[in-house]
Amino acid sequence: MIEIILKNADSKMKKAVEALSNELASIRTGRASPALVEYIKVDYHGVMTPLIQLASISVPEPRTITIRPYDRSIINNIDKAIIKSDLGLNPTNDGTNIRITIPTLTEERRKDLIKIIHKRLEESRIHIRNIRRDTVDELKQSEKNKEVSQDQEKRAAEQLQKLTDTYISSIDKIGKDKEAEILEI
Repeated sequence: MIEIILKNADSKMKKAVEALSNELASIRTGRASPALVEYIKVDYHGVMTPLIQLASISVPEPRTITIRPYDRSIINNIDKAIIKSDLGLNPTNDGTNIRITIPTLTEERRKDLIKIIHKRLEESRIHIRNIRRDTVDELKQSEKNKEVSQDQEKRAAEQLQKLTDTYISSIDKIGKDKEAEILEI
């Protein structure tokens, strides 16, 4: 019983860290990368859909991203979604393709990006702590229902705290790496 609860918490925490990694990949570092725009949500007939499902994304030059929608009728929606994202990109729409030229990062923009990274890191830490809280509640409920003993519940809570600490430190490492990447000139 306890193993299942802990394995479930581990799985949720792992997914939270993977989601953070994907999200931080979309924060630009002065180089063009499809990951920069892949997960931007676009309104596709009333459904918010990741851009990667709606278009082919390529990098023909080191500082240029080209987006070719599968359905040309949504090109303006893609354009608006890119502008609305907090990436600070200005797309050029020629009716069939969208081209994005990645400008060089200024010192001010680097600082803004680092603030965004810190915000996302804190959101991920909070998510991990919420998973821990829910799991502790689940363990206490199991003990209350006499499915596990009080000692087993205490040991499981300690294991859960170690698991939480591991994932929080991995979030911190991801954040430090991304910050170093942005500050790199």
